[in-house]
Amino acid sequence: MATLALAVNLVTYFNGVMHFNQADAANQLTNYMGTSYILTILVATLADTYIGRFKALLISACIEFLGLGLLTLQAHYSKLKPPPCSIFDPTAHCAQVDGGNAAILFVALYMVAVGTGGIKATLPSYGADQFDEKDPEEAKQMSSFFNWFLLAVCVGATASLTLIVWIQDNKGWDKGLGISTLAMFLAIILFVSGFPRYRIHVIQGSSAITEIFQVYVAAIRNRKLDLPEDPTELYEINRDKEAAIETEFLPHRDVYRFLDKAAIQTSSTLYERPETISPWRLCRVTQVENAKIILGMVPIFCCTFFMTLCLAQLQTFFIQQAITMDTSITKSFHIPPASLPILPVIFLLVLIPTYDQIIVPFARKITGIPTGITHLQRVGIGLVLSSLSMAAAAIMEVKRKDVARKHNMLDAIPVLQPLPLSVFWLSFQYFIFGIADMFTYVGLLEFFYSQAPKGIKSISTCFLWSSMAIGYFMSTVCVKIVNRVTKGITNSGGWLAGNNINRNHLNLYFWLLSILSLINFLIYLFVAKRYKYRPQLPEVSDENNKRHELKTIIAGNRETTE
Repeated sequence: MATLALAVNLVTYFNGVMHFNQADAANQLTNYMGTSYILTILVATLADTYIGRFKALLISACIEFLGLGLLTLQAHYSKLKPPPCSIFDPTAHCAQVDGGNAAILFVALYMVAVGTGGIKATLPSYGADQFDEKDPEEAKQMSSFFNWFLLAVCVGATASLTLIVWIQDNKGWDKGLGISTLAMFLAIILFVSGFPRYRIHVIQGSSAITEIFQVYVAAIRNRKLDLPEDPTELYEINRDKEAAIETEFLPHRDVYRFLDKAAIQTSSTLYERPETISPWRLCRVTQVENAKIILGMVPIFCCTFFMTLCLAQLQTFFIQQAITMDTSITKSFHIPPASLPILPVIFLLVLIPTYDQIIVPFARKITGIPTGITHLQRVGIGLVLSSLSMAAAAIMEVKRKDVARKHNMLDAIPVLQPLPLSVFWLSFQYFIFGIADMFTYVGLLEFFYSQAPKGIKSISTCFLWSSMAIGYFMSTVCVKIVNRVTKGITNSGGWLAGNNINRNHLNLYFWLLSILSLINFLIYLFVAKRYKYRPQLPEVSDENNKRHELKTIIAGNRETTE
């Protein structure tokens, strides 16, 4: 509720208040979003290793609260922002925010980025911590939690995309940001009030990321050594020791054998006590297997970038399309362009409970899989739909420009001279992407959490947030590359150049994204079929005669399974 209004309406703030041109406004937004997601890795590492997820969540929420408060102050006081001016008026000379005011803007904005990044890093895992994976019933409940987690986000999004966006556009940005600040304050109070009932995550005391690096360093140091024919000769701590009671043990797998060299025992380490052996030259088998699991997820991780690259368009160019169109619902009421994402959100409010309570149980009876379909199948459906969403956006952009051309409104000033075309024509591309969002992002959250080693559950969810960060940064780079490549072949100086969206070539850009997304999906199919699930997870089988065996394995399985 506090920040989604920024994610969809910040490009309008950069345009209308801070006077960035359209391409720069889009890039500022994607840079902000990318930073908020990439910071999840840092916060998750701190949460797992030093301060715990509860403290990390609380500190992140407080930082976000302070950032929103500073944005509110800047929006309220005229001395802290440029003089009012319409950047869409070709005769106006608007001053872009600079100097100390620009410093205030970006300090506040990136404080919000730090806060939202910290919450994204720890909140899904902290919620999943409340379920015992050893209990088969609670393992099922954890899968439902991720669906209901998305539903809770949609409830907050509904308020943000309607009430807060409308206030920002019609009553002033200071009032809209002020409500966001108040919402964040109430969220902190609500979160802390649940403390007595929480299951608190135990701090690991060591960095899981460091342990992964240790495997690669040790493997490189031992690269000249020969692997033993018997994998049991590789180094592992004694299971019978008291210290190993709560330690996770993973069996050796015959994949990524080059990493096994990190666990080769030499004559110098064979008789050393375990506590004296440097992990940078000898790692236990379980540590090596954890590194293999992470390495195995990397191709899946890389195939998710384009999903976020498409998502960035909903928050940038989709909004700029809407600004030029007729936003009236009645003669006296106009829907704010940035409120359009409420359409797929409303659809998700109905679809998510239906999917969780009806579709998943039905599919579970057919497939024998607790989640109905596998996480990777769910992600694949979303990737296809994201490509279709960009194709729908390209078709709609052609229609929008045809209307502008037929009515001699190619140079019309947005908002003041709306095209005679309802903004609800954009609902098709929003709806398609909304469904894609439900399939892909929830599927990825479950996939990364269930597949990750026990010690890096928080960091596992950061695979999703990191892929989103890269996707947003890719959007920034893509816009710049497209404008540079097409600069000499278009009258506007590039497909996306200038402030007149009616005279650029946004439709071609959407087609480019649709084609690239489709190619990305084909690559995803290749790597998903070859993905091997982590040890102790049953292989997913479509054969009916294996369903009973699968259910039996699931019932006694310690980890969340597919």
